[in-house]
Order: sequence, then C-alpha cells, then structure tokens
Amino acid sequence: MSQTLPASASPTAVRHDRPERRRLADRPLIWVAPLALLLFATYIYPALDVIRYSFTDATLLNPDFEYTTESYGAVIGNPDLPEILWVTLVFVAASVVLQLALGLLVALALYRGKQRNLPGVSFVRVIILASWIVPGVAAGIVWQLMFNEASYGFFNGVLRAVGLSPVAWLSDPDMAIWSAVIANVWRGTAFSMILLYAGLLVIPRSLYEAASVDGATAFRQFRYITLPQLRPIMLINTILISIFTLNTFDLILPLTGGGPGRATEVLALYAYNTVFRNFDLSSGSVLAVVLLLISIAFTFFYVRLLPKEN
Repeated sequence: MSQTLPASASPTAVRHDRPERRRLADRPLIWVAPLALLLFATYIYPALDVIRYSFTDATLLNPDFEYTTESYGAVIGNPDLPEILWVTLVFVAASVVLQLALGLLVALALYRGKQRNLPGVSFVRVIILASWIVPGVAAGIVWQLMFNEASYGFFNGVLRAVGLSPVAWLSDPDMAIWSAVIANVWRGTAFSMILLYAGLLVIPRSLYEAASVDGATAFRQFRYITLPQLRPIMLINTILISIFTLNTFDLILPLTGGGPGRATEVLALYAYNTVFRNFDLSSGSVLAVVLLLISIAFTFFYVRLLPKEN
C-alpha cells in the first residue's frame, strides 16, 4: 500500500531536502568551528602569549619591553631553582601516591556499602565531595589553623590533651612540606574517589561471580579483577591529579607562604611570587613555560602506559 505525501510537500521538495542534510553532515567544520574558537581564545592564545612574554624583559612596572632570551638564562642559572624543583617533586609525588591510595580505599568502601545497601553511603559521599569544592585558599586557611603551633592549634591541642609534646608542623622545614602534602591530599582525594568509584560501578559483576565459583579469595579478586579493570581510569586519574598538584599554589600560599625559608615553595608558587611580588613578568612567564613542559611530559609518559586498543 503506497503512502501519499501531504498536499504541502512535493517529491521535488523531499529530494532537495535530503542532499542538503548530507551536505551539512559532510562539513563538520561548521559545528567544530565555534568550539575551536572558544578553545583558541581561552587556552591556546593565553599559552602563546605567555611563551611570547618569556622571550622578553617585561615587568609589571614598565609597559615597554624588548625581546631577548636573557630571562631563560636568569631562571635556569638561579641557584635556588634546584631546591624548588626538589620540593616540587616531593610535593607532587607524595600527593599523587596518597591521593590514589586513599581515593581507592574510599571508593572501595563506598562501593561495598552500596552493594550491601548500608544506610548513609550517599551522605558520606557528599561529605567527601565537599572537601573537593572548597577553594584552595579557604582550605589553606583552615589547615593553617589546624596546624598552628599556638594554643588554639587543633592538632597540637589534641597532642597536649593526651600528654604528648606539640609538633612544629609549619615552622620545621622538614615537617612543613609534609603538612602541605596532608592538606593537599585531604583536598584532592575526593576527585580520585569520584573517578575510581565510577570505574568500580562499570566492572561486570559476572567476573566476581565466576571468581567466587572458582574459589578466589577477596584479595585475589582485587588483584586480578579490580586492579586490571581499573588500570585505564587509574592512569587517567594519575595524569589529572599530577597536573593539578603541579599547578597548586593557592593552598600553600595561606598555609605556609612557601616557608620556612623555601621549604614549601613549589614551582607554581615560585612563579606566582616572581610575577606578583617581584613584578618580573618575563621570568614568571619562563617558569610558566617550564610548568607547561613538565605537564606535557607527564601526560605523554602516562598516555604511553595506557592499554592499546585493538
């Protein structure tokens, strides 16, 4: 039984409509162009501008500048740079390892709680996420009060209450960096938990059921099922938190200010201080370029570890 076209539509109009749709589908740049312009304006152009300023002698106090490579020589030849890079390495490595470990533990706990229909799982998840949305400056102020060595400091108050000696959390150079790591891990663990919890939810239950039938213990299931299944998302998580931690300065600024001495002055905070305290825009741009190159190196290294798709 043949269909009849509406009076307002003719076969000629239908024939013209389909090629028009095909022409739009064959030109994806029409749809990609707005997004490409947005990315260029918000990401690519600022990065190129920072690279341009790194080849100048510009300062915030003098609008005139000349193009030169002396800023690179001054930054690379700075005797404080090796110490700052070492502090950055310790801060990033310790933060990433602890965020991954604690994020996985919390995600596993929430996952098992959801499986057993325990009450309060959603509430605990919201409480943990609250630490992630707290601004870095606010988190730094809160932890500065908790680590404070005065009588109102929370941790030292607890130590005194149980008869232990107070700890120089922020004034001891060897302890201050670990205080900054603790504060950063508290702030960033929630992000790892989100990604890993989502990864746990998509692991097929049939894998665990088959392993249980074969007599595999919980540890062996975790080792041979959970970890391999989570490997891609763990690597992506590692990329993201490595870059986030490498660029962290807003939390350290109110917590220690980079002190005592340079014990907690990571590379991002050093770049901030160079631009907004020393007003040296060119050297700050060089440090920003160094941060960008390190982030790209991190990304390429982790991407090579991702499993290849067939």
